[in-house]
Amino acid sequence: MTRIKTFITLTLLGGLAVVLPIAIFVLLFQWLFGQVSDLVAPAVVWLEAHTEFKNTLARLVVIALILGGCFAIGLLVKTSVGSWLHRHVDHWLGRLAPGYSTIKDVVIQFIGGGGEGVLAGPVAKVRIHGIDNPLTVTAIVTSQHPNGDMTVYVPTAPVPTSGFVFHVPAECVEILPGVSVEAAMKTIVACGSGSANLLSSEKKETGISST
Repeated sequence: MTRIKTFITLTLLGGLAVVLPIAIFVLLFQWLFGQVSDLVAPAVVWLEAHTEFKNTLARLVVIALILGGCFAIGLLVKTSVGSWLHRHVDHWLGRLAPGYSTIKDVVIQFIGGGGEGVLAGPVAKVRIHGIDNPLTVTAIVTSQHPNGDMTVYVPTAPVPTSGFVFHVPAECVEILPGVSVEAAMKTIVACGSGSANLLSSEKKETGISST
């Protein structure tokens, strides 16, 4: 009887392991599509009123137009005039909206652009409560001070565009060599999933060279 119960339980768990990720993905896609639909709703209403496109088709047309606009902007910034304009808009937004630079760097990391800015520093394990406390967090070193202390950014899961800034002694920072910011961000978005691979590096370094 016990073996039958074990078989049923393991089989059921195996099925759930297959079905749940698919179900969660579908729900996430539905939620994302709903958010995008709400965002483009005014344009959809106008399109439905002035064209033959209706309901879902109208939404898809609007989304396609938005993607087309993004493609056109991408072509524009490849030109000298577009690049100049982009730099000035970036500078202007960075001064008026401090969070813009962080969001920009995170987006660039996700799309594989590499990026330069506050999130371009090394990835580290940081003891934010002191060297004697075993608790560590995944962080990105964003600055090193003349006295050797470091400033680190600790993203929150699952939205890494928000987080906390800590100023800690160098001995509380363990640099993870060979770990990219992109790889670290993926584990943050996944609420820690994949951290075993992230932290599996045998060689650790403490601190970073001054710049």
